[in-house]
Amino acid sequence: MTRTPKPVTRRRLIGGATAVLLAATGCAGRDRAEGAAMSAGARGYLTTALDVMEAKSLLTADTDWPTVRREAFARAGSAQVPADTYGAVRQALRALGDRHSQFMTPQEAEQALSPAPDTSAVPEVKVLAGSIGYLSLPAVSSDRAAAAYVRQARKAVAEADGQGAGGWIVDLRSNTGGDMWGPLAAVGAVLGDGDVGAFVEADGKQTPWTIEHGTPRQYLATWGPATPLTHAAPPVAVLTSSRTASAAEAVTIAFRGRPGTRSFGQATRGVPTGNDSHTLPDGALILLTQAREADRTGLIHNGPLPPDEVVPDDTRDLGSGQDRTLEAAARWLRGRTTAASAPTPTPTPTPTPGES
Repeated sequence: MTRTPKPVTRRRLIGGATAVLLAATGCAGRDRAEGAAMSAGARGYLTTALDVMEAKSLLTADTDWPTVRREAFARAGSAQVPADTYGAVRQALRALGDRHSQFMTPQEAEQALSPAPDTSAVPEVKVLAGSIGYLSLPAVSSDRAAAAYVRQARKAVAEADGQGAGGWIVDLRSNTGGDMWGPLAAVGAVLGDGDVGAFVEADGKQTPWTIEHGTPRQYLATWGPATPLTHAAPPVAVLTSSRTASAAEAVTIAFRGRPGTRSFGQATRGVPTGNDSHTLPDGALILLTQAREADRTGLIHNGPLPPDEVVPDDTRDLGSGQDRTLEAAARWLRGRTTAASAPTPTPTPTPTPGES
């Protein structure tokens, strides 16, 4: 049975074959010696996979590569075809310790490249008491599957804005990862334009996340601009849980440092990192963690993202109908929107001496 690929944050679209044959002569010689029982094809395949990891991994400087290679070839044993090395490739990725890298077989990669329509990934938008807009952003598998997701969310956000929503709750508690760009485009009108975060590679190179007209810049021609809100720069409450992971953590980070924003709930899963895809000769994919993520202030995040206000009971109690995280966020927002909408008192003129 084909295993369903676990969603990960992808920094770029999955592209064509990655030609990364960077093994030093010494490494190649050692691989030949350690893989003596393997066929030349299987040995070369595993060597290529390990070369990709060693050249590109975010944690390559902290990795004991001689040990990783030795254990990978021991695991592969007498592999005769590329598929016989898949377990060794997965083992090597686990050894990196980034908790985010992933391997996909050719069948899994094909499924990821041509995803079936995901009717379950439907953003929920409504207006709560106190003129508070509520936007729930579930996971979406890829940017290719995100077009309908973005379109539906934007239409509903514009309608809620027209109904007077002056503050917003952005709920990421059920988003376990996948694509980050679709959710960012869905919430772009609320988030606001500008550089809202960045990928930071091991050498310090930064790739900013830039929002223009409510859309990630690289998708502006694809998804078009979002409808601007009537209430510009509204206060926003972001809801997170221990299930909020990967791409959803990137969206969480995009709101960090934004004025008038506060987060509620529980700390996130703790994989705020970006992956790039590398295609192996048989069509399998290595989704390799290659960058950490920084917010708009420049702070690089590592591990779980704690909320500003911890609410231990972050899941809805179906028996009572309570959602304590949502209630805490709504209370905070009502205070903000009430203060913002209150009329400014007219100052009483100070009498001029001699006037009655």
